[in-house]
Amino acid sequence: MAGGLLHMAHPAITLSGVAGNIISFLVFLAPVTTFLQVYRKKTTGGFSSVPYVVALFSSVLWIFYALVKTNSRPLLTINAFGCGVELAYIVFYLAYAPRKARLRTLAYFFLMDVGAFGLIVVVTLFGVRKHLQVKFLGSVCLAFSMAVFVAPLSIIVKVVKTKSVEFLPISLSFCLTLSAVAWFCYGLFTKDPFVMYPNVGGFFFSCVQMGLYFWYRKPRATNAVLPTTGDGGAAAPSVQVQGQVIELAPNTIAILSVSPIPIVGVHKIEVVDGQHKDAAVAAEACRMAAANPEGPPPQVIEIVPAA
Repeated sequence: MAGGLLHMAHPAITLSGVAGNIISFLVFLAPVTTFLQVYRKKTTGGFSSVPYVVALFSSVLWIFYALVKTNSRPLLTINAFGCGVELAYIVFYLAYAPRKARLRTLAYFFLMDVGAFGLIVVVTLFGVRKHLQVKFLGSVCLAFSMAVFVAPLSIIVKVVKTKSVEFLPISLSFCLTLSAVAWFCYGLFTKDPFVMYPNVGGFFFSCVQMGLYFWYRKPRATNAVLPTTGDGGAAAPSVQVQGQVIELAPNTIAILSVSPIPIVGVHKIEVVDGQHKDAAVAAEACRMAAANPEGPPPQVIEIVPAA
């Protein structure tokens, strides 16, 4: 890219760079809700600082790459912002973390963000020839980015095992997918394979996460309250039923809120939403059935949507 962020001589490059910045901006701000929770509770609880330490390392690494390559202002601007945000997260984490977690976080920070990054800078500037520095540093960024994108495999395995998407935020996965597309286009238009190829992996794993979310997402069940009436009109305890199909015991008369006509001789009823109607028909049906000397009076169940 031969110009700045808004250099319209190459509109495709400019638009993809701006889109990548905007989406990545949202991704960097995603943990804000987590830290608001930490602030309210005055403790980090079971949260880990590793994602923030790794994200900070990634940001400073891409800043260094943008400086060595030059003419990569979109990479420089968003990663400078990310560097500041992730550093703020780490400081905030240290303020509320227990002593053991605080020491562990400091160890990760100095090992990765200071030690490993310092080593890469020294090797790049003093151990690699000038014309090979971009290629060497780009390869390092490529390898690290692929490792970061593979990291969600642990979440994917957990989702498959538990069949639960509790720890799989769909909004973040969606933003990561859009981010991968935008930065892939930026790398494609600028002919930068070190930006382009990692985002192929990012797009793939983000799509897998979204697919798992919709596959294992449990639809919101319809709630039904079943107040039962037995002999003498005495009300039995209400039963809370989850789901849309209710199994009925033998010798049961069911009254649906959507239709007060008694239903006899069925064993399954599909519950649908509706307004409560006159339940007098239920009591009348019960009295008529009780008059039958051939058997015990049946239960009458009125099925209504839960409030």
